[in-house]
Amino acid sequence: MVEACDLSAIEARRLIGAKALSPVELVESCIRRIETIDHAINAMVARDFDRARAAAREAEAAVMRGATLGALHGLPIGIKDLEDTEGLRTTYGSIRFAHHVPRADQLLVKTIRAAGGIVLGKTNTPEFGAGANTINAVYGATGNPFDPLKSAAGSSGGSAAALATSMVSLASGSDMGGSLRNPAAFCGIVGMRPSPGAVPSEKRLLGASGLSVLGPMARSVDDLSLLFGAIEAIDTRDMLSPPARERFVGAPIDLSSLRVAYSADLGFAPTSAAIRSCFDSKIAQLAPLFNRPAAAHPDCAGADESFAVLRAVNFLAAFLEPYQRDPNSVGPNIRANLEEGLRYSATDVARALALQTALYHRWQHFFVDYDLLITPTVTITPRPWTELFPASIDDVPTRSYYHWLALVYAVTLAGHPALSLPLGCDQSGMPFGLQLIAPRHQDHRLIAIARAIEAATAHQPTLSRPLPDIQKLAQAAPLSSVPGFKTL
Repeated sequence: MVEACDLSAIEARRLIGAKALSPVELVESCIRRIETIDHAINAMVARDFDRARAAAREAEAAVMRGATLGALHGLPIGIKDLEDTEGLRTTYGSIRFAHHVPRADQLLVKTIRAAGGIVLGKTNTPEFGAGANTINAVYGATGNPFDPLKSAAGSSGGSAAALATSMVSLASGSDMGGSLRNPAAFCGIVGMRPSPGAVPSEKRLLGASGLSVLGPMARSVDDLSLLFGAIEAIDTRDMLSPPARERFVGAPIDLSSLRVAYSADLGFAPTSAAIRSCFDSKIAQLAPLFNRPAAAHPDCAGADESFAVLRAVNFLAAFLEPYQRDPNSVGPNIRANLEEGLRYSATDVARALALQTALYHRWQHFFVDYDLLITPTVTITPRPWTELFPASIDDVPTRSYYHWLALVYAVTLAGHPALSLPLGCDQSGMPFGLQLIAPRHQDHRLIAIARAIEAATAHQPTLSRPLPDIQKLAQAAPLSSVPGFKTL
């Protein structure tokens, strides 16, 4: 028998609107799932069950009296612990904010609630989202639902793990160097980095920088589209919020009409041999869907240097003051970025911006000839979460703690929308994510393309979305008993 929490968000919302599923029943089902398995993966770290139950009762009453219902009406939502939630503990994964309870919702959370979404709790994240391994000194590590001793990636690892195990119908995420796409790939769910400004944020410190964005996470492309449609907006508090939004209108995508390029490494990323092999196999299986896909990629020269400097500049804007007061008040990833940033000069920043601009122009030229670029989402298969970051890939040292994210941060620099789509498993039996990249501002067309690929592969065992073993997780030992659970 299918549990209510396992229903897709689209189906649950349809049933709620048809008075065939109570929001109370759905919320209770999600709470039971959390209480049954979260000890094994530690994804939902701050819980708001009492208020969620009250909101569900109000949502049910609205249905019964025939009120106008929002797009997310009655759906339980997980909110990443970087995003402020009124009256609900929000730590940002930092000991300094271990007992912080915001007085107001962040704009994104307000938007979700206004659309009828029910905030069930906060999902785990590394300290201030710094790092692609979800572990912090407040709540500890989040384990991968397919192997709790392995990483769920990050920084939206809690959201991805909660979705993979149906603790929530939908979840929020954010992305600078793949913080949304990487956990989606590791946990076998769908995550999209939208075009900068498409989902507005009033918390952007460097208003003209499009490196960091908010975005939707879900179990399917249709579910992701539902959440994206609810949170996409125009808001002048975000300097990057566009004056008009692209809307894809037309017949379903004909994949055979697309001009598709694919690349295992974008010419510079340290992609492991195992992921290259897996990617080649997936592309071979997908190739009949397209019209002569070509091995090609845009020139990414300067991406490593540009991202390193511009990332550090963002961290200086956010964390320099507390670091100067007490360097030990921030964790190792924050310190590494700040200390790196303090070594750069204005000349370095100017060069980084020029490199980014040149890369951007080369990407625009590339997409004159192509409609879609496909890469692996992540350069490696999930590793133990006790490894803060991969110091080497195939015995070759990485340049920094974020170098292994090169496949995603090149896209960040170019500012294109990108979506991680689960596509079966890799050779080690862990979820494999395919990164789909579209031209600038074609967010809705990207979703339509992903939907078509998902539909075409849904019944192929080697390409369909993998599912974790819920019963095995229910019987697993608490993750908190594993040595190093809160070690950074």
